[in-house]
Amino acid sequence: MQIAIDGPAGAGKSTIAKKIAAAYNMTYLDTGAMYRCIAHSVLNQIGDHFDNETDIVNIARKTEIRFEGNQVFCNNKEVTSEIRTPLVSRHTSDVARIKAVRDLMVAQQREYAKDHAVVMDGRDIGSVVLPTAELKFFLDADVLERAIRRKKEMDEKGNGKALEEIKNDIESRDANDKNRSEGPLVQVEDAIVIDTTGKSIEEVYQEMKTHIDEARQ
Repeated sequence: MQIAIDGPAGAGKSTIAKKIAAAYNMTYLDTGAMYRCIAHSVLNQIGDHFDNETDIVNIARKTEIRFEGNQVFCNNKEVTSEIRTPLVSRHTSDVARIKAVRDLMVAQQREYAKDHAVVMDGRDIGSVVLPTAELKFFLDADVLERAIRRKKEMDEKGNGKALEEIKNDIESRDANDKNRSEGPLVQVEDAIVIDTTGKSIEEVYQEMKTHIDEARQ
């Protein structure tokens, strides 16, 4: 089975995807982490310079990404926490909008999905990466609530930041994701839409579980 979960930043996609993967003995492939790895590699190799697509594509071609459980490895280095910094987050959409980078990542994602039962989350999983997935979900939430969730995560990691600044960052990320020419954030027609505003992780999980159980029968 292939399950695609799309939606904007902070809608709860990753948390839910991991929970579903664990419950149904599926593999969770964090596609967002793959683009974060590329942004992280660019920062490490050429600094805060995201205006040269040729350099970025060359770095992406040489970047080896792998997952081991909940850990992410980039060029054999464990970078699970490093790729979640505000700086990497800010530049992830800068690399994700580049067609050659997306082609590289999508090819890897599809290849993995051929031989595994997978849960993938991102912006274009149902529309581009896994268009024939048995189940497609689109998770959304009010932007303020998404900002509050992200602030809580950042505070817990010691990355304190003002709520208004986080909200502005998310709105900017939303605009980039929706308006980029390659793999934009879209809600496909056959997606099951779930508004997670005001809902707990468990409530959203149970709602999705109903659909998954029906599809498995």
